[in-house]
Amino acid sequence: MKLFLAVVLCVCVAQAYADCGPLQRFKVKHQWSEAFGGSHHRIEFGLKLWNSIFHDHPDLRGLFKRVHGDNTYSAEFEAHIQRVLGGLDMTISLLDDQSAFDAQLAHLKSQHAERNLNAEYYTEFNEHLLGVLPDYLGSKLDFAAWKDCLTMITDGIKS
Repeated sequence: MKLFLAVVLCVCVAQAYADCGPLQRFKVKHQWSEAFGGSHHRIEFGLKLWNSIFHDHPDLRGLFKRVHGDNTYSAEFEAHIQRVLGGLDMTISLLDDQSAFDAQLAHLKSQHAERNLNAEYYTEFNEHLLGVLPDYLGSKLDFAAWKDCLTMITDGIKS
């Protein structure tokens, strides 16, 4: 019975990763490096993302009191942007190294567990990220690959 449950679990995990396969992972990694860029461009990207989220969900600002979510242009919130997107950047960079990727997801999950975030927030983050990416990638954006890989990432982080 234990062996059967272990096999079923492995099949479920493999199926969850199937939609974000090797080609999708390669595309997401390549497109992310182009969209996220470097230096001040990263802050611009993050401001666009978070301002979009707060525009549609102003009530979420309250979750970010500690980092001055009421002012996305504050140094504290810009540092928060860099931490969040830095974590996403690291996670995406590990898409082709399964064991390191899994360890990164476990680390992020442990960080987010103490915050007891609503699962819907991850969906909102993904939707807004998918809304910002076309501004940087245009028609090169592989929306399906991004949706599948982001879902896999956020599902791995949700508590």
